[in-house]
This record gives sequence, C-alpha cells and structure tokens, in this order.
Amino acid sequence: MAAIPDLDSSQTGGHAQQRPMSFVLVALSSLFFMWGFITAMNDILIPYLKDMFELSYTKAMLVQFCFFSAYFVVSLPAGALVARLGYQKGIVIGLLVASLGCGLFYPSASIESYWLFLLAFFILASGITVLQVAANPYVSILGPAATSSARLTLTQAFNSLGTTVAPLIGGWLIFSEAIDNHAAQAVSGTEVQLPYLGLMLLLAALALLFYKLHLPAIVDVVPGKKPVEKAWHYPQLKLGAVGIFAYVGAEVGIGSFLISFMMEPHIANLNQAQASSYIAWYFGGAMVGRFIGAWVMKYIPASNVLGCHGIAAAVLVAIAMTTDGYVAVWALVAVGLCNSIMFPTIFSLGIRDLGASTSHGSGVLCLAIVGGAIVPLLQGVLADYLGLQAGFILPLCCYVYIVFFGFKGSQFRPKSGALS
Repeated sequence: MAAIPDLDSSQTGGHAQQRPMSFVLVALSSLFFMWGFITAMNDILIPYLKDMFELSYTKAMLVQFCFFSAYFVVSLPAGALVARLGYQKGIVIGLLVASLGCGLFYPSASIESYWLFLLAFFILASGITVLQVAANPYVSILGPAATSSARLTLTQAFNSLGTTVAPLIGGWLIFSEAIDNHAAQAVSGTEVQLPYLGLMLLLAALALLFYKLHLPAIVDVVPGKKPVEKAWHYPQLKLGAVGIFAYVGAEVGIGSFLISFMMEPHIANLNQAQASSYIAWYFGGAMVGRFIGAWVMKYIPASNVLGCHGIAAAVLVAIAMTTDGYVAVWALVAVGLCNSIMFPTIFSLGIRDLGASTSHGSGVLCLAIVGGAIVPLLQGVLADYLGLQAGFILPLCCYVYIVFFGFKGSQFRPKSGALS
C-alpha cells in the first residue's frame, strides 16, 4: 500500500517551520482566486471579440475551446514537471506561463489578430493548468488526510470568489467606454490591453513571491520501493477523472445555457440583461457553499457529503426540466450551491492514497477538465434537436455519476499485488 506524501525531513527543521500552515493556505488561496478570476473573464471577452472581429457564434466559442483544450494537452506533462521539480517550483512556472499568456493580449489587440488571441488563451490556460496540477494536491496533502477535502474546499471558495467578482470588474474595465463608442474601442482594443497588462504584472509578482517564500517541502515517500509512476493503477483515480469530467461539463453546460433558459417565454421571459444577473446567484451560491462545506466536512465524511450534493443537484435539474416559470428558474440557479464542494471533493478523493503517484494523478484529474469543452457542445446538439429544456438531461446524467462516485466509486482501491 502506497504511503501518504509527507514533509521533507530536511525542511522541517528549517524552512517548513518558518511559515505556519495558516500562512501557507492564505498564500495558496490567492492562486485559487486568480485562476477563478481569469477563467471568468472569458465570459466577458467572448462578446467583445465577437463584435471586434465580426465572428459567428461558432468561431467565438473557439475561445472556450482553446482555453479548455489546454487542460487536455498540458495536464499530463505538467504532472511530470511537478513530479520532477516539486510543487513550489511548479507553482512558479505556472504563474510565469500564465503571465506570458496575459502579455500576448497586448500585441493581439494591436495587430487585430483573432488567432493570436486564441494562442494567448491557450498559453494562459496552460499556465493555469500547471498551477492546478501543483496547487491542488499541495493543499490536499498539506495536513491530515482526513481533512484534505475541507482544506481544498476552503481554498476553492476563493476560486469562486474570483469567478463572482471577475464579471463585475472585467465588465466595468472593458465595456465602460465601449458602450458609448463601441466601433472606435473595438479597433483600438485598449480595453483588453490594459486589464491584461495588469494581470500580467500581478501574475509575475506572484511568481516572484512564491519563488522567495520558504514553503514546506512535500515529498512522495514509499518505503522500500521506487516511486510509483503509473497512477492509472488506482481505480479511485480513474473513477475520479470521470467525475471531474462530469462535474466540470455539467457546471459549464448549465452556466452556458442559463441565460437562454431564462429568456424562454414559458420559463421567465426575461431579456438578456435581466437574465444575466442570475449568473451571479449561480456562482455566488457555489462560493457560499464552499465556505460552508469546508466546515461541514470536518465532521462528516467527504464522500457522503459529495453523494448527497449529487442527489440534490440531480433533483434540481430534473425539476428545472419538468416545470415552468420561476420554479424552474430557481431550481437551476440553486444547482450552483450543490456544485460548491464537488470539484475539490472529487479531486481530493481521487488522489487519496496515491503516495508517490500523487503529482501524476493530479495531472490525470486536471486532464479531465476538458469535460468543460465537450459536455456543453453535446448539450447544444441535444438542445437543437430536442429543445433547450430537454437538453439538460446531459448535466442530469453527469450528476447521477457523481452520486455513484461519492457513495461507491471513491472507496475502490487496487487489488493486492496490483502495484507490485
């Protein structure tokens, strides 16, 4: 049986004692906030770039495709990188790559190249992927295994805070002047350049900060054996990867169709501006739920909490599919509260007991975030053929799987001798 990663004994007498765990969690929480903020900014930029380059909806959605495809392309190499260099150096590299991606927004706007914008999105997401591969397991194993889900849920709450405030700040920065003088602003592109230059500098500053910090060094220890490199031997990881795919796909799918759903005459008959305000409730519920969940999972097993949240989410989606009016509206919005603990809990359960395979397993789980690109696309096909409301059957199926993983799949472990 693989051992749990531990603090480097060479560090515990020096660097590890220089920073209390509370300070380490605060520093790591700033990373979760930043990648939540940056990810939510995509929703602001898509309509801006669509008008700037006169794009079809299909071409405009290449933004999300390039962004989420980075998780699929980069996650496994990032896991190998973190395994070789360590979690702290992985965080620094991820921040620098993300900073480079933000910097590319300036020339993209200057020469008005949509394809350079897409490259910038891919590089930016690649840096965030490295950050996720390094930071998620670092938080998970930086303390007792029994409370790993609670720690990861708490830091993920700051990710939700980033997704909540980003549309407000980003919308003000990018659209404040473009509303009155859209054509000129679309040509100049200054609304995009200045915010992303600021993000570039902030990410670079964070990279310098984490390079200088003396954080506890986590090492993967398997007494008497060489480190296990093939994390695929662990069934909880494989099932957890499907869980991450399902969760991210369901969350992004619901968020992508939420405004259109509320504009339906038999649902709420809202206009776009009115419907968009409910997005804040959707993501705000996830933020509040994560703070509450971090406390709850100190007393209730994380797998049980996950299973119960999956049941609640599935029921709410079913209600939204079969009812009209504001009952359907608030049922779908309330799914955000159920989403709150899912990603960090699935992640921590998926890498639990992986020992020396933890960093590689983290890469596998981050690879599954590509569900955010695939599930919404398939949901769109269902909506075209069956109707918008019926299309939510796909997120419903995703939540049913999460119920299985919480109550059953997360408990599976390799058979005796499977790792030898």
